[in-house]
Amino acid sequence: MNELAERVHAGDAPVVPTQRLSASWQRSQEYGAPAERITPVYTGDVDDESLFFRCGQQVLQGLHETLANEPVSLMLTDHDGHVLSRSCQDRALLKALDNTYLAPGFAFSEREAGTNGLGLALADRMPSLVRGDEHYCTGLWDYTCAAVPVLDPVHGWLLGSVNLTTWSRKSAELLFALAQTAAGHTSALMLARGRGMRPRPSPRGEVFRVSTAAHPEPTPELSQPWHTALDELRAALADGLSVGVVGEPGVGKTTLLATALRRAHPHDRILHASPPAPDDTASWLALWTPELGKHNTSVIAADVDTLPSWAATELAGILTAQPRGPLAVTAREATTIPEALARHVDKVVDLPPLRRRPDDVLPLAEHLGKRARGRDVRFTPAAARALRTYHWPDNTEQLRRVVREAAARSDVVDTRHLPPEVLCGPTRALTRIETLERDEIVRCLAEPGTTPTRAAEILGMGRATIYRKIAQYGISIPD
Repeated sequence: MNELAERVHAGDAPVVPTQRLSASWQRSQEYGAPAERITPVYTGDVDDESLFFRCGQQVLQGLHETLANEPVSLMLTDHDGHVLSRSCQDRALLKALDNTYLAPGFAFSEREAGTNGLGLALADRMPSLVRGDEHYCTGLWDYTCAAVPVLDPVHGWLLGSVNLTTWSRKSAELLFALAQTAAGHTSALMLARGRGMRPRPSPRGEVFRVSTAAHPEPTPELSQPWHTALDELRAALADGLSVGVVGEPGVGKTTLLATALRRAHPHDRILHASPPAPDDTASWLALWTPELGKHNTSVIAADVDTLPSWAATELAGILTAQPRGPLAVTAREATTIPEALARHVDKVVDLPPLRRRPDDVLPLAEHLGKRARGRDVRFTPAAARALRTYHWPDNTEQLRRVVREAAARSDVVDTRHLPPEVLCGPTRALTRIETLERDEIVRCLAEPGTTPTRAAEILGMGRATIYRKIAQYGISIPD
């Protein structure tokens, strides 16, 4: 990457470190990205119904009105780099962008366009500023691109990016700040318009966790799908293979891996490494070499699909250079494991979501209740039925929160101790007013002996209205 290094002049330090740019250039070469002229893939399909698109468009529209007289193009892309929207009133810039196909419907990931602002932001899941000849393709040297990834505020999934593009001779610092602000406002607006769920916690302070063989965490007896996945992992580990577990967030992938590792290597300590915050990635990587060199240590690298691409490549290099036992990783899907790490994974096992394992709900609830309260927690038949029939969109993590809150109120959990969300079926995203209304209806109906007619009287509703609301929100109170 000597050519790139020559472009980074002293006194003109880039916002993106040279290490990230070099890694991006290397990936661009491996992808066979064009070096002179962009010819990206055109899909033509734009998802304009998603919450991300609607919130992002509202934020960019407000910013566009502020920058109406500036030669700046504001774009929204999806997680694959497809441009979803573009706003710009400068005719010269628009014509130039059309000539390079930086327009709605075209894909501009690193794979299609080489190193560029939005492609790098999506690959590394970090804010990125690429200026002039820092672009891999000479056809993009006339531009400066500032892009910031937008993550799902609840689950942390990569949704897309906000990208601001201008001429390369223009000041980049303000462009970068505006892109960061727009991405932050998009995420905040999504959270406000969602179901009122809690935002995703920061990984700071919980990056590395160690459990020892002397104090293994007990697990409840679960159903056949769990044991099938466990047996596959144990067989692979017995053969000395590196393994991965994929599944929805919160489904218990790390717990499954820890159980398999403990049975395969009962005397090992287990190091569980969670993804770091973007600013902590370098120090996170520095911890791997001393840990991998320790004897009798099994390592779980969790959620590797959320790692920046350059960090996944660095980690793969550390694993190659450091002789050790098999690696264990988790990810949402097998295809989302970074290519550099996928080469180290021999066997991938899928763990079904909790809604497809209804027989696991009650044993898990009893286990989580005892751990939260310090003694046995029982569930009435009505509460147990409500837990088993709920669809658990956030899987075991959601069950843990629900049980912890219910067990804090009683050793015998009934439907009135459960949150309204558990007593409602799948529904569209609710406004805050609708959420409050639904919760009040559920609270009244969960009281013993309360009929819909009585609940309507308490809430000041008509009898027909409350039945319509029960159907609208999918409310079901077990007898």
